[in-house]
Amino acid sequence: MRQKLKNRLSRIGWGTFAPPFYWTLTYVLRGLLWCVVSWKVTGRENVPKEGALIIVSNHLNNADPPILGAGIARRRIRFMAKVELFKMPFGAIIRLWDAFPVRRFDSDLGAMLTAERILKRGGVIGMFPEGHRSKTGFMGEVHPGTAMIALRSGATVLPCAMTGTERLRQPLVLARRPEFRIMIGEPIRLEPVRRPTQEQVTELTRRIEAAIQAQLPAKYLPPYTGSEGGRDASNGDCDPGE
Repeated sequence: MRQKLKNRLSRIGWGTFAPPFYWTLTYVLRGLLWCVVSWKVTGRENVPKEGALIIVSNHLNNADPPILGAGIARRRIRFMAKVELFKMPFGAIIRLWDAFPVRRFDSDLGAMLTAERILKRGGVIGMFPEGHRSKTGFMGEVHPGTAMIALRSGATVLPCAMTGTERLRQPLVLARRPEFRIMIGEPIRLEPVRRPTQEQVTELTRRIEAAIQAQLPAKYLPPYTGSEGGRDASNGDCDPGE
């Protein structure tokens, strides 16, 4: 039955249903958020109205992608999602939401080419450059894949920051109307680089990381000690959501 459903939708084309499904889900979620949490979005005026765009953010909970999409609202985002989420039947929702798969922590050329095709058409992709959700609440190290795609495509990078969604690990917390915040920063505008150097990728990776961290409250930033900025592993199990 699952395979028949998958084959039928594949023949029709997932993209046919994606836009109405995405916007319906986005505005239903916006309504729910207004009802069950204390929700605030700042900086929405920073979202470019057109052109290739990569939206990046820290990652606290599996619900972050649709919540971030509801916060942005002005443009439809195609999120890069781990390939494990595309297994049926749940995978049908992920596909209808117009996400595309990526093999995490791997040189996934297919995902990179898909992202570049979307951006070439002036679309929007969403990425969590840490590569996975934070288990501690602290923002983790940013991986270079986002910077590579941004440089090759010349797409604008829009740094965002999210707080509060880590509390969804305990669903009963919704009874207390937790605070969710989405901060949208200033766009980072780039020119396309056909063959980015390692130095260019490293520089932009650091710039993206700094732009996200600059919007986060201190309790979401990893602790540092010493003049070299090394992380204090002894405090690494602290959860800002507690």
